[in-house]
Amino acid sequence: MPDNLSCCEWPGNDPQMRDYHDTEWGVVIRDDRALFAKLELDGFQAGLSWKSILHRRDHFLRVFQDFDPVRLAAWDESRIQAALLDPGIIRNRAKVRAAVTNAQAYLDMAAAGTSFSEFLWGFVGGRTIDHRFTSLSQLPTESAESQAMSKALKKAGFRFCGPTICYAFMQAVGMVNDHMVHCVRHGSVGGVRT
Repeated sequence: MPDNLSCCEWPGNDPQMRDYHDTEWGVVIRDDRALFAKLELDGFQAGLSWKSILHRRDHFLRVFQDFDPVRLAAWDESRIQAALLDPGIIRNRAKVRAAVTNAQAYLDMAAAGTSFSEFLWGFVGGRTIDHRFTSLSQLPTESAESQAMSKALKKAGFRFCGPTICYAFMQAVGMVNDHMVHCVRHGSVGGVRT
């Protein structure tokens, strides 16, 4: 495991956050379903820290049936209400309902022959944008790409997908490499330099 001097600083000393940084954050994901699940988790993060979601992630996956779009899109009001009673998730009514709506929008895209992965990766030209940041203060909270992604997702019927959520999502799934240049992970998840 890298030490704090050769790693991004944001995970702090939390073991689960450190493991997430070291093994997942910035690693390219191109699977449609995995991208959908990650976008939904990032939607639940809105207004909160990633740590608050990560520490509940396994429970979120159980409650939301692994964010399987087919199963989630079929949720009725009783299923939504049951989720809202579960203390192991973020019990925000708008976010829970958005997950169901987003599953329906995902299925509409699939029915129209649109690959969710190709749709999302299209905003970065299909390749990782490799930033060369040296300080956390340089990290943006959104970008032109995340703004365009957010607008297109909303047009497709998605909710809780603003430009800040989209940028965090892009960082997590390897669309942008925002590991600090001094981080040992920077070189292993890179792409097109900017």
